Amino acid sequence: MKTAASTWTPESWRSMPAQQMPAYEDMKRLAEVEAQLAGYPPLVFAGEARKLKRKLARVAEGKGFLLQGGDCAESFAEHSADNIRDFFRVFLQMAVVLTFAGSQPVVKVGRIAGQFAKPRSAPFETVNGEELPIYRGDIVNDAAPSLAGRKPDPERQIMAYRQSAATLNLLRAFAQGGYANLEHVHKWTLGFLKDSPAWSRYHALADRITEAMGFMRACGINPDTAPQLRSTDFFTSHEALLLGYEQALTRVDSTSGDWYATSGHMLWIGDRTRQPDHAHVEFLRGVKNPIGVKCGPTLKPEELIRLIDILNPENEPGRLTLISRFGADKIEKHLPELVRAVTREGRHVVWCCDPMHGNTIKAASGYKTRPFDAILSEVRRFMGVHQAEGTHAGGIHVEMTGKDVTECTGGVRALSDVDLNDRYHTFCDPRLNAAQALELAFLVAEELKKEQALRPRVADDDEAAEAAE
Repeated sequence: MKTAASTWTPESWRSMPAQQMPAYEDMKRLAEVEAQLAGYPPLVFAGEARKLKRKLARVAEGKGFLLQGGDCAESFAEHSADNIRDFFRVFLQMAVVLTFAGSQPVVKVGRIAGQFAKPRSAPFETVNGEELPIYRGDIVNDAAPSLAGRKPDPERQIMAYRQSAATLNLLRAFAQGGYANLEHVHKWTLGFLKDSPAWSRYHALADRITEAMGFMRACGINPDTAPQLRSTDFFTSHEALLLGYEQALTRVDSTSGDWYATSGHMLWIGDRTRQPDHAHVEFLRGVKNPIGVKCGPTLKPEELIRLIDILNPENEPGRLTLISRFGADKIEKHLPELVRAVTREGRHVVWCCDPMHGNTIKAASGYKTRPFDAILSEVRRFMGVHQAEGTHAGGIHVEMTGKDVTECTGGVRALSDVDLNDRYHTFCDPRLNAAQALELAFLVAEELKKEQALRPRVADDDEAAEAAE
């Protein structure tokens, strides 16, 4: 078994089997693009990744909650300031609900500014009688069904880098430039949400926050005297699937001498690429970012412990997040044995629930969708398992958008199969719309209250500082 002392370099993954990697025709041009990327500035910085790790360490201790969400797969065509702003608005609303109603500091991590590559279940598909390479995300090829567009193109990595840089620039401005000011809590609501029952609940909560802010202002505490009220920490994440791109953006931190992936603050390994002796695990074991592992129904307890030993040999809190993605009908069968194994071995991890990927079905209309009731059910069962095991349900990981899409059925607006055609815009998997995402946040907040009732906690000074952020 590999240990931290085993030889690792940013390119050591290249000698190992690699799943879900595109087959490029022009390997010379691919090498040129990767060399070009290696000379570009980092997208994120090592100090930011360390800060996220510290926050996740608090979550691992049961003193916080991870909210991770964003697009299934970012696209070049839909990249705009309005789309980024609308996503950020809904994300802030979800975080406020979880922080205020759930009485937990919330660590905010977006699936954004790098979530371009997608694993697929088959390498080819047939469209209008023609067999084509499968769409693997805009960083690899084009979603449009043509043979030319579906050929993996190295130049797309440059486009993805530039889009990620522009997105990060705007997100940093939103998070630190006053847009996240809690005095704007009412202004974050998107226009189309005002006809939704979820908006009514949010509006009532926002009124309570505004009242609390008025009291604090009267006491001399305001966004001018307390910067935490006017800004927030927001981090980015994506699946580390395209390893050549990730290697090109991996740099040595000048202050610590450690290697960091600078394509995003947090990277994760998918359920299809978590083989302990394969390339994706090999690459991520060597970078010091906080990392995640998707845990599906085929993962056995002994395999999980082996993965933890490889990826976090020093048992560092905040380093590793385990993201369960079983499906509502399977989670109670598989999750408890994993939780017990990790607890028995004394491993420090964040437990997070992805209620999206295990609940994907094909509707009668032919659209791929996810029933909202199944998503809610998996979250409830995830939190129920942790309540039963005496462990902390540390987060949720969702595919969502700030747009008024009709991709997941159900929710307070009771979207049905016949509604899917109205605004089905995803390039890959179905996402929660803004109203559904907000409704989910209220459910999670209610479940967190139940957990707190069973496991009373005493806040310390560090936790109070985290909550203020």
